[in-house]
Amino acid sequence: MTLLNQNHSSEPEIGAGVPVDLVRASVAGAFEATVAELVDLVAIPGIAWDAFDSSHLDRSAEAVAALIRTTCIEDVQILRVNKEDGTPGGPAIVARKLPAPGYPTVVLYAHHDVQPTGDHDLWESEPFTAVQKNGRLYGRGAADDKAGIMAHIASLRALEEILGSDFGLGVTLFIEGEEEAGSPTFGTFLETHHELLAGDVIVVADSSNWAVGVPALTTSLRGLVDGTVEVRVLEHAVHSGMFGGPLLDAPTLLARLIASFHDDAGSVAIAGLVSGSESLLDYPEETFRADAAVLDGVRLAGTGSLTDRLWSKPALSIIGMDIPSVAMSSNTLLPSARAKFSLRLAPGQDPAKAMAAVDAHIQAHAPFGASVIFVPGETGQAFSTDTTAPAAQTALWALGESWGVPAVESGMGGSIPFIADLKEQFPGAQILVTGVEDPDSRAHSANESLHLGDFEKAIVAEALMLAAMDKTVLN
Repeated sequence: MTLLNQNHSSEPEIGAGVPVDLVRASVAGAFEATVAELVDLVAIPGIAWDAFDSSHLDRSAEAVAALIRTTCIEDVQILRVNKEDGTPGGPAIVARKLPAPGYPTVVLYAHHDVQPTGDHDLWESEPFTAVQKNGRLYGRGAADDKAGIMAHIASLRALEEILGSDFGLGVTLFIEGEEEAGSPTFGTFLETHHELLAGDVIVVADSSNWAVGVPALTTSLRGLVDGTVEVRVLEHAVHSGMFGGPLLDAPTLLARLIASFHDDAGSVAIAGLVSGSESLLDYPEETFRADAAVLDGVRLAGTGSLTDRLWSKPALSIIGMDIPSVAMSSNTLLPSARAKFSLRLAPGQDPAKAMAAVDAHIQAHAPFGASVIFVPGETGQAFSTDTTAPAAQTALWALGESWGVPAVESGMGGSIPFIADLKEQFPGAQILVTGVEDPDSRAHSANESLHLGDFEKAIVAEALMLAAMDKTVLN
């Protein structure tokens, strides 16, 4: 069950025999209904964090399972495994269509859980009531990643309509239910259900395209480590007037420590971290500033090309702090303060060595002899793919065919740590990272949205890719 090496001159060109026009017409004819089903999924607030009602996550899993049963896949299960503390993990859906003899199997991944909404006042519409406006669908999960689920389902429906019994490709749908909570049971789930999830190609639909109207295959992802650092200077708080001057408070010293993480140019200044310089793609500064909503006058950080800074260099952010709010402040010298950091790692960086480098840096830069406590958090491996491999070439062809412009081979500054688990469990599989988002989708933020025109193209592209893999097999 191996895809042909499509670069071999004696073999058919990629896409030979694929009914491209029929695929477009089938997807277009069902698109309104597909969007309506996505709207229904958005309405379910399935959040896998412990602080939220888990019954919504169960409802979400049941809704996805019901949608999958409307395709050619009849073997549909909702499965879960326990976390390390014995509590159940999030519900995942595993659905299988076995391959015809000699055909490969493609695993299609997405996740049905979503991020919390955050500050409700920042939303321009109700987060779990999907609203169409200016060609976009707004709502939590509309892009990340319920659109990924619907892209899988809609593409399968199109192929079933067009190919019928001639559709010999094996397909496994794996829809996770705890990705936004860090996939705490992912590795155990793969080990427990290894046979069910094995495939020749794994498509992870949880990334972004280059721009509206320009598709991308994500070819690299940064790794990730995070943790907390606490600075302590006093046994208890004291009056800032009586003792201030000779003694600096913990938030001030924490700020000095945080400032040491970057040099004057804004590059990460932690010794021992890997940096690369690989990308040939141009990302104009004005486009980046618009995509990231950078305020006028704010200078960009780091050195090298923007794509290198985004994809092949480390990036450190402070994502949380424990100090009193302004509303609760008083004239006291605070005895302790704590911050959480998130460090994105360049491909080629060992996460364990990166964590050790952060620890060493913090201890070496403890300000004014303050007590510094470092607590390591999560780690995740970086990812890179061989774009000359058959599956990647097929995906690039399908994306370009659907959008009508060549697909970009794009790195991604974000991280998908569970891909390392997929590579470990299925070392022979080709892993493709695709997506339905664009730079203005605002995943994880208020007013998350999906560009509906590109969503339709993403469905067409996936259907074309699967159809090409169905045609190109070793018999």
